[in-house]
Amino acid sequence: MSATRLPTYHMIKAGSNRLRAAVWKSTSSAPTLPLLFFNGIGANIEVIAPFAEALADRDVIAFDAPGVGKSDAAFMPYRPWQLARMAAAILDKLGYDEVDVMGVSWGGAMAQQFAFQFSARTRRLILCATAAGVLMVPGHPKALIKLAHPRRYMDADYMKLHFEMLYGDSSSDAPDHSSRMIAPSMLGYFYQLMAGAGWTSAPFLPFLKQQTLVLAGDNDQIVPPINGHLLTKLIPNARLKIVPGGHLFLVSRAAEVIPMIRDFLDEDDAAPARAGAA
Repeated sequence: MSATRLPTYHMIKAGSNRLRAAVWKSTSSAPTLPLLFFNGIGANIEVIAPFAEALADRDVIAFDAPGVGKSDAAFMPYRPWQLARMAAAILDKLGYDEVDVMGVSWGGAMAQQFAFQFSARTRRLILCATAAGVLMVPGHPKALIKLAHPRRYMDADYMKLHFEMLYGDSSSDAPDHSSRMIAPSMLGYFYQLMAGAGWTSAPFLPFLKQQTLVLAGDNDQIVPPINGHLLTKLIPNARLKIVPGGHLFLVSRAAEVIPMIRDFLDEDDAAPARAGAA
């Protein structure tokens, strides 16, 4: 996935937080709905750049969570509903109304919260390598222990050594991943962990109205694919696709996954949801 366009960066005041956002503008003359992207825990905007560049037919909006990447640290811990409000404020400042919404891992939980909280602004929902919060089926204990420590963002050798345990793929499948990382602050990372503590989407998922695509990696060591099945059972208009790869399949299997995402986003709104695994 070679670069086809560069993002514009914006520092935006969202409530009491000053956050860095990026917009990759569409290179297509055909109108498409923008895509709002929620990143994984500790992950900065640059991590998703290859994905955003490949999805060149629509605007892609992403932002660094408080204390992550180049966003200022939050003054105090926040909950998912507050991060959803920050995302809505970013859309307001950038001039976007209705969007498609996508989230990966921790960001998938935040995407669920946004789709429920701002239902009128969310047309379609894509959930990758994620779960329904504390009711999830946990992954491999060794992977979860390593995931909880931000050293994977600060030490390239540590990342390379534990890549397969963490992500279920070889580091050769995502050779540039670690070079795009900016270490989050310890406080920012801790606040992200706290945001997910005790949270679950299970009570509100049956009320989601959006057509939803759930993607799960068949070798995900952090969020086992059974969680994708659970999300699909709880969300009325959801379909599940099990894809080859681990937790970072969006990066390591991009050539296979991005066409699925594009096809889903481009579907006729009148088309019925097709539930079940593929």
